[in-house]
Amino acid sequence: MFLNRFFKLQELGTNVKQEVIAGATTFITMSYIIIVNPKILEAAGMPFGASMTATILSAFFGTILMGLYARRPFAIAPYMGENAFIAYTVVKVLGYSWQTALGAIFIGGVLFTLITILKIRSWLASAIPENLKIAFAVGIGLFLTFIGLNESGIVKLGVPGAPVHVGNLTDLQVILAIVGFLLISFFLYRKIKGAILIGILSITFVAAIIGVVRLPDNFISMPPDISETFLKLDIVGALSWGFFSVILTVFIMDFVDTMGTLLGVSLKAGLLDERGELPEIEKPMLCDALATVVGALLGTTTTGTYIESAAGIESGGRSGLTAVVTAFLFLLALFFSPLFAIVPPFAYGPALIIVGMLMISPIVNLNLNDFTEFVPSFLIIILMSFTYNIGIGMTAGFVAYPILKIFSGRFKEVHIGMWILFVLSLLFFIFYPY
Repeated sequence: MFLNRFFKLQELGTNVKQEVIAGATTFITMSYIIIVNPKILEAAGMPFGASMTATILSAFFGTILMGLYARRPFAIAPYMGENAFIAYTVVKVLGYSWQTALGAIFIGGVLFTLITILKIRSWLASAIPENLKIAFAVGIGLFLTFIGLNESGIVKLGVPGAPVHVGNLTDLQVILAIVGFLLISFFLYRKIKGAILIGILSITFVAAIIGVVRLPDNFISMPPDISETFLKLDIVGALSWGFFSVILTVFIMDFVDTMGTLLGVSLKAGLLDERGELPEIEKPMLCDALATVVGALLGTTTTGTYIESAAGIESGGRSGLTAVVTAFLFLLALFFSPLFAIVPPFAYGPALIIVGMLMISPIVNLNLNDFTEFVPSFLIIILMSFTYNIGIGMTAGFVAYPILKIFSGRFKEVHIGMWILFVLSLLFFIFYPY
């Protein structure tokens, strides 16, 4: 069969049915981005409808490229965090236009493409110590769990003295989230195929039956007009010296986010080789770089590999077919966006908690005895969640690692690539527009 040969399903120990379930799971888990990303960008003055179409098309382009070219089970879409940075910091606080911000993202994407083709990104990825790679997986797992707890309402924002607080456990939506968590846990215990997807759809169905979720009047709609954002980027304005800090921040955030997500999710999926490296890592890196370029042209913010890809991987996804399925579901969403939009946070939130829990397991391989390894790993894990930003956690680890090696007289253990990451991370903290 063509699909088996092209995606090497038998070699990877998977099959078409398993990959389709995995692709659908990834899509359902991250489909919130269809509505959430344009909603955030609307705060920057970007038209909601055009942004939604740009979001879907950039996700389709990046994910189909990931599936057919890189042949990896990773999905690509506009990053959460980067979109908020553009909307609330670059536009609202610093006063730049969203067109200039898109120009900066385009420039960053072009730079990514060049350094990926030159294999600089893959060389830097190979320079990262094994303990930090383990920390990426664990940190992303904890971060996913935290996102899931927030999305489902089990944990909510607190007060200045207590930043987070338990949600209202008598609220019907929170109860449904808890039931969803237990349901998916039971399905996993029983080794039911598609446990995560079945759990998400089950809670959505129950919510619709009891009226907690309102069904749309129409399930089919024509794609919103993209002309208001298509090719509206201002590249010349982004090349001004005053915009340097923004370009640097966008560049480094995407650089470390993608690297950490690829390595962390690949570690959990068992895709890393005996040296702890992802074979042909430049291929998925090139996919996210090109998707960022295309996304900026379409009218959306930085795109990259999504941590929610872990949901599909936990459902058995191992090949590029998973990504292809996810990509075509994004394309369908152009016409069925009202249908996909009804999946509530309290339905997919429990899935993120479960996936986060499963991703934390590599922590048993973390070296806890060598503090020059443990402290940077700890910073990565903790700061990813507590700053709600993968990039902050990773750059903190990249700064701490060489410094601790110097203090311990073991600076020769630091790969030259780690020194480059140290400098980039230091520049990130210096120029970040706090």
